[in-house]
Amino acid sequence: MSQDPIVDTIFLVFTGAAVLATLALAARQSLLLAYIALGVLFGPSGIDLMEDTAIASDIAHIGIMFLLFLLGLDLNPKELMQSVRRTTLVTLGSAFILAIAGLGVGLAVGFSPLESLVLGGTMGFSSTIIGLKLLPTTVLHHQRMGEIIISILLLQDLIAIAMLLLLRGAATGDAPWTDVALMLLMLPTLALFAALCARFLLIPLIKRFDTIREYVFLVAIGWCMGMAELGGVVGLSHEIGAFIAGVALASSPIAVYIAANLRPLRDFFLVLFFFSIGVQFELGMLTDVLLPGATLALKPIIFHWLLTRIGDPVQRSTEIGYRLGQMSEFSMLIGTLALQLSVIGARVSYTIQLATILTFVVSSYLVVKRFPTPIAVSDDLRRD
Repeated sequence: MSQDPIVDTIFLVFTGAAVLATLALAARQSLLLAYIALGVLFGPSGIDLMEDTAIASDIAHIGIMFLLFLLGLDLNPKELMQSVRRTTLVTLGSAFILAIAGLGVGLAVGFSPLESLVLGGTMGFSSTIIGLKLLPTTVLHHQRMGEIIISILLLQDLIAIAMLLLLRGAATGDAPWTDVALMLLMLPTLALFAALCARFLLIPLIKRFDTIREYVFLVAIGWCMGMAELGGVVGLSHEIGAFIAGVALASSPIAVYIAANLRPLRDFFLVLFFFSIGVQFELGMLTDVLLPGATLALKPIIFHWLLTRIGDPVQRSTEIGYRLGQMSEFSMLIGTLALQLSVIGARVSYTIQLATILTFVVSSYLVVKRFPTPIAVSDDLRRD
């Protein structure tokens, strides 16, 4: 290997991914599973070729921002707000039911009440990456289902951020409620700021120089990353900031052009993301996460039941339940932070992280095999 760890990481990821992706397609399996399997193979549980596993994870974080930015470009702000209002009950209801189920599982396997509560809290979040990466971008399939899934994931992200603030408050003895209230105030403030900047600054500049494609490309990336950074600074998250950046441009005709040109860049980073997930997998602890993982089989059922209660068709409710049937990147973050703050022990933290990775694998496999996705092996299910 060379002396440059970033070059080594890029080489291992994309050369290995090209080989495993070929084998996966030949075996009619999901490409996401190939990327995760490559991480397991090259990680500590495999032949351990990765000297610094954090590099891939850090670079991949940018891919999540691009993914949410591109999704925001497809959403009309008014329709998004209507969808968020409709799905609030579903989001809160599913989080509460899964928190109770996780609490019961934690107590059953010998965790303390606080540790069990943290475990239950992390089970209520679904993966933004899995949910959106496997969502077709065709308008016919994306329009209503996409609005529901994105609004649920957005609300879950806000709940997850609130949970992170509460954990920090519990560990330091500070009152976290002020931080939570400030976070809720910052969301509409940031959205208003983005809308004003887009209308009076960004869109006029793009219209003036739209014949220079390189300029439009650079402005789009700068806008996405700038809003992502601002989202982190004001106490929300980089992902929410990037999503707001996309929504602010959604009403402009340039949104379609930007979305088409940034997709290859997004996919580059997302390959790194799924590889980094596999690198973190520890096969030796697999038996410890079977019970929490099995409990998450309730997730599609819970979402199906709640969505049908608010009037969504049975078939769409079932599909959304499967698409949101895994744990979240936020679950892993909460598990890591809670361990660092000594709120939970190492066994609980590893259980949360490995249960998240396990559900990533199972959920993505079921979705790709049963429902339309951009990366389906079957021609009948491939939509993009």
